Amino acid sequence: MHYLKKSALYPALIDTKPSENLGLIVVIPCHDEPDLISSLKSLNDCYSPIAKTEVIVIINAIETAEYQVVDRNLQTYVEAKSFANRYSNEDINFYIFNFKFPEKHAGVGLARKVGMDEAVRRFEAIGKDGIIVCFDADSQCDPNYLVEIEKAFEQNPKAPGASIYFEHPIEGNSFSDDIYNGIIQYELFLRYYCNALRWAGHPHSFQTIGSSMAVKSKVYEAQGGMNRRKAGEDFYFLEKIIPLGNFIEINTTKVIPSPRPSHRVPFGTGMAISNWLESKSYLYYNSLIFSDLKLFFQSIELIYYDRNIAFVFDSLPESFRKFISIEIFKIAIDEIVQNTNSLTAFKNRFFKWFNLFQCLKFVHFCRDNIYSQVPISQSVIYLCDTFNIPIESVENKSLLLKLRAFDRSHFK
Repeated sequence: MHYLKKSALYPALIDTKPSENLGLIVVIPCHDEPDLISSLKSLNDCYSPIAKTEVIVIINAIETAEYQVVDRNLQTYVEAKSFANRYSNEDINFYIFNFKFPEKHAGVGLARKVGMDEAVRRFEAIGKDGIIVCFDADSQCDPNYLVEIEKAFEQNPKAPGASIYFEHPIEGNSFSDDIYNGIIQYELFLRYYCNALRWAGHPHSFQTIGSSMAVKSKVYEAQGGMNRRKAGEDFYFLEKIIPLGNFIEINTTKVIPSPRPSHRVPFGTGMAISNWLESKSYLYYNSLIFSDLKLFFQSIELIYYDRNIAFVFDSLPESFRKFISIEIFKIAIDEIVQNTNSLTAFKNRFFKWFNLFQCLKFVHFCRDNIYSQVPISQSVIYLCDTFNIPIESVENKSLLLKLRAFDRSHFK
């Protein structure tokens, strides 16, 4: 209860007592979404896990939202409440809420936080460390979604959280060919970046997508809950969870996020597709960036045993020596050395310093100052060669199918 007293922004939303067998709570932020019902149906069509499931939907808009958004949210709320009344049963219950958030903090991060905090409150009421699952109001899922999440945490009781496998729609009649072409490249980029970072040697490289993640309730509390960022909330949240160790990937089911364009947040899928539709041009990170990262990470043992910081620094790739000064590097390494007494502890603390955010800053620095960007296919072909993934075609869709198969067969 300490977390809720300190950090919860709202009192209890649900006045009915949860089932003693409640085990999973799916939290869905929903802002001006036209088809929330399809997402709810997808969850309702899932096979029932052993534990009971609840779904908490946080429909939201800023207090100063245009009346059209407010009206659409209200219509969505009425439709979703009707759905909840009709389909809630002993296996799954749906709870729908409609919020107007203060403009300063309104956004997806706040919406997730409100729903996830309520999930904590539900699990606290029955003294259980349950699973909080993050989903999106424009996503779908496989029928075994809930069952596989439950099974994964049962088989990995020490796991603090999980990244759940996803696949965007890449063909069909629901979207234009331009959107399908754009999402193929964007998903290629997501898979390329994660795998390239793993190849470089960073132990915390997992997909960090808000619609495809889960966390244990007690871990959520201990790590201070969800942030209120208007975008990138998923990345910054999982950056706290992954370094705890034993983080898992659930590749035996899948989430199907929407590829539709959007300008609601400054980055992410919606913005990437919007930019693609405007420019029809995508260029991505050069593979040489990750080669430099690999050389840097390979120097960790030398840093630990040699302690000649100046010598090690001079041997690092030029890109890294331009990215960070020797003074800052020495301060960081000295702090790590003073707080560790083994190579394993040194590595753990090192990667908490040079974390996923530092990697992203380094990648962006190299992109902007050192290595020119290249077509995504060029980088993926290099990655496939590195991982000995046979390719029959250099066409983007074919490359994506290869990376999807690779991701589902590895890193489980």
